[in-house]
Amino acid sequence: MNKRKVTLAAAAAGVITGAAGLSLLAMPAGAGQPPTLPDVSPEALVEQVLTSKPGAFGGTVEVDNKLGLPSIAEIPQLADGKHSARIWTDGNGKFRAALPNGQSEQTIVNDGTTTWAWNSADNEVTKSEHKADEPKPADEKAKSVDPAEAAKQIVGLTKEFSEISVDGTARVANRAAYELVLTPKASEKTLIREVRVAVDSELKMPLRVAVLTNGTSEPAGTVGFSEINVGPQDSKLFEFTPPANAKVTTPEAKEQRADRKPELGLEQALQGEDPQIFGTGWDTVVGARIPAQAMTQVPAEAQGLVDKFTKKVSGTWGSGQLFTTKVATILISDDGRVVAGAVPEQVLFDTIGQVK
Repeated sequence: MNKRKVTLAAAAAGVITGAAGLSLLAMPAGAGQPPTLPDVSPEALVEQVLTSKPGAFGGTVEVDNKLGLPSIAEIPQLADGKHSARIWTDGNGKFRAALPNGQSEQTIVNDGTTTWAWNSADNEVTKSEHKADEPKPADEKAKSVDPAEAAKQIVGLTKEFSEISVDGTARVANRAAYELVLTPKASEKTLIREVRVAVDSELKMPLRVAVLTNGTSEPAGTVGFSEINVGPQDSKLFEFTPPANAKVTTPEAKEQRADRKPELGLEQALQGEDPQIFGTGWDTVVGARIPAQAMTQVPAEAQGLVDKFTKKVSGTWGSGQLFTTKVATILISDDGRVVAGAVPEQVLFDTIGQVK
């Protein structure tokens, strides 16, 4: 199993995907009149989501989150509120993403051999040369705002544990789509009520994903195309030259720096070993143990971030801090154990004792 970082910041942004099959979660505005389309089976739509290989396209993705997440410096689209991003792909692995953040913007470009991440706020470029079987953090960050990638992860991890149906049609980014609905089976202990995936009737690719939680009528968060241009894109979009006077660094160098933002320092300090997986489906819980040394190295500012967004809890398992959102819960014990998932807090209390 690949090594993962289990931190308050990373868990808030990524546990939703890895532990419970939820990534950036979704439903864009501007649906329009539902189109009339031929009948299709739920099984056929599931297969389309899992096997779709989108060709070249460019588009605008709109995000409207109500997850209850704090602002994460390098992924502003995960914070509560409305955000947008632009993404382009050549259909063969190269892509570009533009992630606005107030007056600044982060640009991520995969040119086929190297991934470049430029932050205009500090004019710093992170250069990641591709290596076989090695994850590329910047790539994953860019893909976090791609509805097709989000849908593929969600459906792949939860289809066996869901009641699957087709609930009519929708119009997304002026394209006709089917509404695929995954509802957790009654036996699943999860915060999620249902996930809705709009699948393009022609391209067979997901255009939006919507997540609804128990006890609410509004989606917990939204992401989806508001505009999409299908076809070859300008090849220069997939090239990158560092701007003049930009500082060029590497992911390894950034890990060793001490001048990182508080939430990123927290991520560095709370770095667990290979995660342990408990349960299956919607109520999957991911667990890890934070090295004792890292527990003593959390900067004061970062600890303040933890205290601001968590509450102190205790039980037969010990004591610690609990972070909750509408779609995920994270428990960090005082002795360094971490568990997280799209589950109620009691499930984490019952599970944390199993972390080795």
